[in-house]
Amino acid sequence: MRRLSLVALATIAGLVGCGGHEARTLKMRTALDEGQPKAAISSINDEIDVKSDKDLPADIQGDNALLVLDRASIQQSLAQFPNSQRDFEAADKAIDLLDLSRNASDTIGQYIFSDSAGRYKAPPYEKLLINTLNMINYLERGDLSGARVESRRLSVMQRYVVDNLGQKDNPVIGLGGFLAGLTYEKSGQPDEALRFYDDALAFQGFSSLRTPTRTLMQSASYKSPRLNTLAAEAPSRPVEQTGEAEIILVVGYGRVPHKIANRIPIGLALTYFSSAINPHDLEAANKLAVEGAAIWINYPTLAPGQGGYAIPVASVDGRSVGLEEAVDVEKQVRAEWHSIEGRVAASAITRALARVGVGEGVKTVAGRDSTVGFIAAIGSMIALTAADTPDTRSWETLPARVAVTRVRVPAGKHTVRLDARGVSRTAEVNLEKGGWSVVSLMALR
Repeated sequence: MRRLSLVALATIAGLVGCGGHEARTLKMRTALDEGQPKAAISSINDEIDVKSDKDLPADIQGDNALLVLDRASIQQSLAQFPNSQRDFEAADKAIDLLDLSRNASDTIGQYIFSDSAGRYKAPPYEKLLINTLNMINYLERGDLSGARVESRRLSVMQRYVVDNLGQKDNPVIGLGGFLAGLTYEKSGQPDEALRFYDDALAFQGFSSLRTPTRTLMQSASYKSPRLNTLAAEAPSRPVEQTGEAEIILVVGYGRVPHKIANRIPIGLALTYFSSAINPHDLEAANKLAVEGAAIWINYPTLAPGQGGYAIPVASVDGRSVGLEEAVDVEKQVRAEWHSIEGRVAASAITRALARVGVGEGVKTVAGRDSTVGFIAAIGSMIALTAADTPDTRSWETLPARVAVTRVRVPAGKHTVRLDARGVSRTAEVNLEKGGWSVVSLMALR
């Protein structure tokens, strides 16, 4: 009986963490690590059962929505902007926002252990970045009309994140404000542009916005305490008056940590997360831990990120241009995960206790001291453990950091070069007086 018990417990442990979303994306991550983004897209196409980068899966729910979102980022890194745009917009419609309010414990538990066929619920930074990064696709092609549509979608999401979730300090808002403000500035709507620039200037990393913002204030009525302070500095003449043009650079690099399945003994879980567990479950869990029961807690955690501390390099016509870090996405990922990790673990412990309860019930029905009862109890626990695999879904191709700048240049032809993490892009731009161009690089290694 003891030998059978050990074998059964080993079987249960072996089931934990098998498969899941992280297994489906392993080839994609490996290809990106090796600097092969086209191979990464090919692996995604195989997973969603399509033949071309331009095709969408017949069913864009659950895992498929996230895989399309991952493909959108990689297509953007390859400067396949129309394909990336289509993927971002298709995935956006299939992905909901996760309620991270303090009274949303049931939502958290369902999110962490949901069936991967269900709709994926994204944390706020992911929903914000879908619209933010998709704006780059439109701006790269000079499509201000499309960029305005995306900025309006972003504005709705930003208001919800700030007003309903209380995340006014979410730094992703700064990058969105930088790009949306640019969209409205170049669309000839200075007041709307200043609203977004005001949001961006609340964060570090946007010094290159100060001069264009002061200049824009000369033709707008929108004011704020932050802008009033900025107005005290001397403005410059608009590029339309100086005969110059402007190049806007956006560089994303590295990748945020993805989710992996984690398995720890119940005693260790109680050491880490006892404060997040309700008293009834805490008493039951402590009893099992004291008895030395071989109970494992299964919950997702974050893998290491990569490339976040790289230093991107930019030049225009061979002249070095300084970039500023606009947002540390990895820091936001970890901060938001830390804010819910206790509730995640508490949900995992509750579910583990339920598995034990089911096993005890089966033994009672079949005969507590019988071999048949023991086998039946173990079988029920194995089945429940297999069904309780943590949901390791997340947007895995997000850059770990994003850097930006704006550069004034003479009208005419210019060569822009961007480098990060061993990935480079060279672009030729030809700008008229008062013209502009956005050039981006997404180095997802």
